[in-house]
Amino acid sequence: MSSSLVGVGVGPGDPELVTVKGVNALRAADVVVVPVMAAADGKDGGERGRAEATVLHYVPEEKVVRVVFALNERSDRARREAAWDAAGIRVAELLRAHGSVAFATIGDPNVYSTFTYLAQTIEELVPGTVVETVPGITAMQDLAARSGAVLTEGTEPLTLVPVTAGAAVLKDALAGPGTVVAYKFGRLAEEVVAALRETGRLDDAVWGSALGLPDESISPASDLDGTPLPYLSTLIAPAQRHGERGGKL
Repeated sequence: MSSSLVGVGVGPGDPELVTVKGVNALRAADVVVVPVMAAADGKDGGERGRAEATVLHYVPEEKVVRVVFALNERSDRARREAAWDAAGIRVAELLRAHGSVAFATIGDPNVYSTFTYLAQTIEELVPGTVVETVPGITAMQDLAARSGAVLTEGTEPLTLVPVTAGAAVLKDALAGPGTVVAYKFGRLAEEVVAALRETGRLDDAVWGSALGLPDESISPASDLDGTPLPYLSTLIAPAQRHGERGGKL
């Protein structure tokens, strides 16, 4: 029996932002896997993540399988690798038993997604598995829509930076042209504000977290006081635009 694994982007949290194709893929799969964070002992911590909460708007709970990933592990590589291996083995078992598995991931499965690592593992464990992805709305798109920030105009470049790579990487991007988007900057909020101020990009920047959820926050970056923010916070520093309409064409 041939098997198929499809990574489905379910957006940043608002269930209304799942595409029709994404919903169809979730419903067509025999099993829907959702990633959950590992507790200190490496087991399921019990917390319901954004992907799972979104999926449950469209498929019954009995169809959903929670699989532990070391989503918050960056320092202990051995522990992270062991969690990825265990997750791959579990999904491989599901593929062999059911044939069709969808993996729900927040945002887009091809943008900083756990699905990338899972797909690589499955290609080794279950050769011949057809791997596909369904694109999803990203946090930067949702934040742009909710805040009114324009991501790009004309010939402007767009730079996406994960601040987990360090605030210096963000500062280098801010010193360049075009709009800069920063992901996962919450724990380095103080350094991010300093970088925005030093590069003259603070006044027009906006940040948001928990987009589309009850505890959503969207504010000007100038309001940040250095207090740590939720890990999955997103920042948009728009390009500096002056002149007439269409001046960047």
